Amino acid sequence: MSSTLTQNHFELFALPQRYRLERTELDSRYRELQRRVHPDRFASDSDQARRVSMQQAAQINEAYATLKDPLQRGRYLLALRGQRIEDEQSTHQDPAFLMQQMELREALGEVRQQSDPPAELDRLAREVRDQYRSLESDLAEALDERDDLAAARNCVLRMQYFTRLQNEVRDLEADLEDELG
Repeated sequence: MSSTLTQNHFELFALPQRYRLERTELDSRYRELQRRVHPDRFASDSDQARRVSMQQAAQINEAYATLKDPLQRGRYLLALRGQRIEDEQSTHQDPAFLMQQMELREALGEVRQQSDPPAELDRLAREVRDQYRSLESDLAEALDERDDLAAARNCVLRMQYFTRLQNEVRDLEADLEDELG
């Protein structure tokens, strides 16, 4: 297992380097890898063996976190193909998409003024979730079927916007529960 520190995440989990993954397979391989390198198994070994075990466990955790998250998996695949997306330098230039984002944020900001704020928030949450899932599908097609890095990059940038919106929806949901509950 000492070679794990030089493997990419897909190699580490013995998975094909594709966007579409079977989550149950990923979870199963994660548990198996963690069982093999868990630091407790090396408690009576040398300091170096324990240190390597901890490094491997950390790499496995990082790889798992990246591969299970759709946005992070897309970013990682793009990086493996030489397309890094730097958060602070990457913006989306499509005016129609940016207008849609502004409208969704405006609707989110007006939820409290609606006659049934929880119902309106649920509607917005579904819309945001559906848009995100559509982008996931588009990203899988761009990466796995067409190897269209420009389209994949565009999907990832859009997914970043929707991820922020999903977080804002969750925050507002928690606030409304506190206010109404």
